[in-house]
Amino acid sequence: METKPIQDSKQIIIENSDFMDISETEVPGAIVLTGNVRIIHQGVRMSCNKAYHFTKSNFVKAFGSVNMVQGDTLTMSSKYAEYNGNTKFAFATGNVVMQDPKMTVTTDTINFDRTSQQAYYNTGGVIRDAENTLTSKSGKYFLNEKKFQFNTAVVVNNPTHTIRTNHLDYYTNSGHAYVFGPSTIASENNTIYTTKGFYDTKKDEGKLQKGSKIKYRDRIIEGEDLYYDRKNDFARAKNNVKVTDTINKMVIRGHYAEVYKQKDSMFITKKALVSGLFEKDSVWFHAKRIVVTGKPKNRIIRGFNNARFFKKDMSGKCDSLHYNQKKGLTQMIGKPIFWNGKRQLTGDLMHLISDTITQKVDSLKVLNNAFIISKDTIGDGYNQVKGVNLYGKFKDNHLKEVDVVKNTEVIYYMRNDKQELIGINKNVSSRINMIMAEGNDIESVTFFTNPEGEIYPEDELPVNARKLRGFIWRGDEQILKLEDIFPKEELELDEKAKAEVKKKMMEADVPMEPSKETLEYDKPKKVKSAKAKGKSKK
Repeated sequence: METKPIQDSKQIIIENSDFMDISETEVPGAIVLTGNVRIIHQGVRMSCNKAYHFTKSNFVKAFGSVNMVQGDTLTMSSKYAEYNGNTKFAFATGNVVMQDPKMTVTTDTINFDRTSQQAYYNTGGVIRDAENTLTSKSGKYFLNEKKFQFNTAVVVNNPTHTIRTNHLDYYTNSGHAYVFGPSTIASENNTIYTTKGFYDTKKDEGKLQKGSKIKYRDRIIEGEDLYYDRKNDFARAKNNVKVTDTINKMVIRGHYAEVYKQKDSMFITKKALVSGLFEKDSVWFHAKRIVVTGKPKNRIIRGFNNARFFKKDMSGKCDSLHYNQKKGLTQMIGKPIFWNGKRQLTGDLMHLISDTITQKVDSLKVLNNAFIISKDTIGDGYNQVKGVNLYGKFKDNHLKEVDVVKNTEVIYYMRNDKQELIGINKNVSSRINMIMAEGNDIESVTFFTNPEGEIYPEDELPVNARKLRGFIWRGDEQILKLEDIFPKEELELDEKAKAEVKKKMMEADVPMEPSKETLEYDKPKKVKSAKAKGKSKK
């Protein structure tokens, strides 16, 4: 039996059926349709082996090889289905498969509201598209937006990564995934942890917020705002950035960083700070811009623009700093100044050498224009030694022995055991060796090769003759605690970053809004005409 459909009718139309029967005993109020049943209703076509058509209530029950098609984009097959023509609501169960050109849903039972164009299931389902397979207990599909929404545990499997979360918005056309709440994105090389983020499963790129982190085998990258490109193994972090080098026990902090994992390199700025270079005796290192390169156990750290470091009983400043982990060598380049206790050392170039096994500072070289100054233990005078080069040896972080060579000059306040001033020694020689005690005390001074000089009583040496040429005391610049390592402009950057984080913390904790790229993914891109671009053909 075949009837001519009425396209605009609100009533369900039976287009075809091999047999039709009315049996008030079997199905009261229904027409029983059997064989090649075809049904249409306002843009939906259904087919099945058998159907009950309740004409008064405008309702259909369909049995056996049920297939529903909406337009030219959506199909749904099942063993059984129900459809209400008044509410345009469909229910399907038994090996349900829903498909559109981009994805396939497999589940046991699904509900489809044609008015709102939403479908949902609570019986466990699997969604497959070109890139991913999603598995969850329940889910909702928004057909117009091509978006799945999951509010229970969901797993997204991709050839390069796996996403696990309890809240996910997934767009099937673009492969864009938005997670909310504790979530992980894991691959062979790393795992991303986040509570609020976006991931492009096609491009393998992520944008993560709220204290997210990327965990590798040898380092952890943390930040309030993270961008990650898995194909290039590149990460960019902003605000409260922390990179932990688990192999070298090194921590790098700041408010902006870029990490190139494949190149074993990174740089960090905005109150950048490196700590833990030595296991048992940490050193903190700051510069406007810090670059870290090299394989594990062979790291190179470079600090540019106003580099500074602080360590127990020692600190320093210079234009730039270069640290070689394998050699245990720290080079201070450009107007270096080094403090050890209350001693100030300057020169054209400085090298700090550490024992690569014990990781303690072992020795010091000051090359060209070496100058060491310390205040006299009593009074306003200064002990001074200058020469071409200086070579020092450390013991437990204290400069214990110093050799100053070539054209050396000395002004030394000599005191007895009672700290009474014996005289002021003013001397020149080819080389000087000094053994130093902790504090400002000098245990002994030895002059080599034709020393010349005198010991002056205090009242016989004029004040203007008590300082060597080039003397500059910079005690007010000494870094005495960790907080002093940052210049004013870096502290201002820190306050600005903290204000940004605080502002975000005050915002409502809700999922990320979909980006313009997500919402307009399938829309045709506007092409500006030549006239609009101000061009013309000649």
